[in-house]
Order: sequence, then structure tokens, then C-alpha cells
Amino acid sequence: MERFQGRALSWEAKDGVVELALHREPCNEIGSVMLEELERFAAVLDVLAERARVVILYSTMRCGFSAGADLRELYERARDLDVAARVDAVRAFLERIHHVLNRLDATPLVTIAAVHGVVFGGGLELALACDLIIADRMARFGFPELRLGLIPGFGGIPRLKRDVGNAVVRDLLLTGRTVNATRAHAAGLVSQLVAEGQALAAARTTAAQITKFDDAARRTAKRFIKPIPYDELRREIELFCELLARPEVMENLRRFVESRSPLPYLP
Repeated sequence: MERFQGRALSWEAKDGVVELALHREPCNEIGSVMLEELERFAAVLDVLAERARVVILYSTMRCGFSAGADLRELYERARDLDVAARVDAVRAFLERIHHVLNRLDATPLVTIAAVHGVVFGGGLELALACDLIIADRMARFGFPELRLGLIPGFGGIPRLKRDVGNAVVRDLLLTGRTVNATRAHAAGLVSQLVAEGQALAAARTTAAQITKFDDAARRTAKRFIKPIPYDELRREIELFCELLARPEVMENLRRFVESRSPLPYLP
């Protein structure tokens, strides 16, 4: 399928490049609708790889790339369940999103996340599954899960460890702080830092450069330089579920959902 228009995202393949746009209000939260359409995209990746060489992920939303998991949906679905049922439901969701991100991570296509604004939580984890992150200078990156009593659950810890040094990993995971695009670029998280509003244009230029060269060599290089930490990814799911079982987490989620702030995920 070379073209798709959904409620949360759309994609189109043209001239060897697939562009996937996120457009779910308010800020591309990853809930059931987004996951279903990401699964649909993952299911056609092999077909797309026969015709294309590059995938660009970007957001049409002014707020940014993605604010992360849909915590309101999570709370509303989990609040009336007992602990065991709540953990089972969330584990099933995590296994599905891990499957999608593992497919994105492993595809022979070169994947580029063109990001701006907020790149938080699950949104950062989606970007980390890509080969390259191109960011405009106003982008901010972070894992706010700490404030909820959780850790990242979409594969963020193993992929962050794969890509940057331990000092950056610890700072993001232990403090709950965000980092700006300049610091993310200096740390090696971001491959290209561009002017505000120019991330997608830079990604398209990079894609055009990538398509000039030998496909087999590029695919071989990707397999060699980008190992996927499957064991750690599975362990992250278990740790997340252990934390989720605590009553403090549901209370923190309740406060988040009842917040009157228009952007409650901001620090």
C-alpha cells in the first residue's frame, strides 16, 4: 500500500521515499488509534521496502512531534480494573507497540525522524527506533514518566543506551528533566540540528542523498551498526509492569488527567 490516510497518521510513497505524517490532536499521543495505524504501517513495511529506500516520520502538529503515550486513555481504561487485570492490559499494549517499533528498527529502509517541539516519552521512543533524528533547534527531548512513578515502556531505555553515553541516559531517566536540541545534538542523540521549521526539509534533502547510493551496501551497513537489544527490550516491559502495579502510579495518573493545564506533560 503506497498511500494511506488515517485518523492519527498518513503515509505516501513517492520517488523512493515514504513520508509518514503524524496528525492526531492534541499532540500525537500514542493510544489505541495511533497504535492501530502504526501497526498497519508496520505490516506493509516489507512491501514498501521493495519500492522505497527511505522513510521520513514527521508531525503536522504545531505542538511538536509527539507528547508520548496517551495517559488519559490509559487511566480511563485502567482505573476500574484490579491490579492483575490492569497490568495484563498494559502489558498487551506494550507488547504491541514493541512489535511495531522493533519492525521499524529492523527494516532495511533508512528511517528518519524529523522532529520539532515536544519529543517526549513514547514520542522520543518512536524517534529512537529510527536511524536518524533531524531536529529543529526548538525541539525538546525528555522522559517525563519519572514524575508518574514509571520508567519508559516503549523501548526507550535500551535504545537510548545504544545511541548515547551513560551520562545522558542517567540524566534523562533519573532527573525527569528535558534537554534542548542543541544539547541533544552535542550528545549524539540528534544527527542534524537545523533552523526552526526546517527539520522536514532537511530530512527530504538527506533522503535524496541516501537514494543516490548502493542499496545493498546501505542495508548491510545498517544491520552491522544497529543491533537491536531484544533481551533488554523484553526486560523493560517487565520492569514497567512491576511499577504500574503500585497504587501510587494510578494516583499520579489521576492527577495528570485532572490537571487543568493545556500541556500537562511539560515540566
